[in-house]
Amino acid sequence: MSEANKTPFQVSLTADFYDESGNAKFEDLGLGVFDGHEHVEVSKFDEHRPEISSAQLANSHGVIVLTPSVTEASLAGNDDLLAIGRFGVGYDSVDVEACTRNNVLAMITAGAVDRPVAEATIGWMLALTHQMLIKDRLVRTGCWDDRSNYMGCELRGRTLGVIGLGGIGHSLVKLLQGFGMQQPIVYDPFVPDEILEELRVRRVELEELLTTADFVSLHCPLNEKTQGLIGQEELQLMKPDAYLLNTARGGIVDEDALFEALSSGRIAGAALDCFEVEPVTEPHRFGELENVILAPHSIAWTKELFRDIGQTACQSMLSLSIGQRPSGVLNPDLFNNIEFRQKWARIIGLDNPQSLKY
Repeated sequence: MSEANKTPFQVSLTADFYDESGNAKFEDLGLGVFDGHEHVEVSKFDEHRPEISSAQLANSHGVIVLTPSVTEASLAGNDDLLAIGRFGVGYDSVDVEACTRNNVLAMITAGAVDRPVAEATIGWMLALTHQMLIKDRLVRTGCWDDRSNYMGCELRGRTLGVIGLGGIGHSLVKLLQGFGMQQPIVYDPFVPDEILEELRVRRVELEELLTTADFVSLHCPLNEKTQGLIGQEELQLMKPDAYLLNTARGGIVDEDALFEALSSGRIAGAALDCFEVEPVTEPHRFGELENVILAPHSIAWTKELFRDIGQTACQSMLSLSIGQRPSGVLNPDLFNNIEFRQKWARIIGLDNPQSLKY
């Protein structure tokens, strides 16, 4: 069947991509991927809810989600829903098991965030070690003569410790290769040895990483195994002149323990893009500390980031709409499920599920 004859494939975007007037908040969401594919119809949710309701999904075949959570209740009764696409790589807000039970693909935009998050991490490393925020404040407050109290240090000769060597960690290691640092060390039980060899990094246990690294950079997902991974005991292992950087998820770090470690000077500093409770709508206690840099879960937000994530998310939906396997699927076993294949074929107008390219 040609695209021109296909039943419209309905793709919806959650309302938080748009402002109160219905205008897109971001310059490019990658929707141009659908240009020339008239069988795809794009719409947006009428309102933002922290948890997507079942009614919001009622007329969608695929939904691209920015911040709302997707639960079992969200999916109930939506027999024509084919896929949930997270706008990013974190998926702790999506109940993947519930998606699987309801024959719904759960997808992320793997690869699209690697470069911008890696760049932002390096920016933070430089800002922390060169005391950039404090030195800026010295000029703004007329405290020029205090500059000798805030001597910085270089990245040269120091050791990066990466927790979670996925795409972002991979990009971070590669981008830092020109800074003259020591061999990076990695805690990741799942990364293949050939990747370690390619990047010339050394695998270590978590304890060795924490006691050795000058920078502990978190790039792992939030799940049952990583919840509270960095707590009081782990922070005690870090060197007094070491820095913690978290661009992953807030729940990975025990905030009470980190606040104490930073307040007491137990570690040199931290940079935090994510928090245990988000959004942060009141001044955060970490803002009281001079040795911390904070961002509202957006340190890596760039025009290029949103363009690339959007294009990846939209391409996955387009692939589904023409019977091709999309990228970034978290529950690929569904492709072996006859009920899912029959639904997929029915939605895109194929008589034979065997025609699907999965």
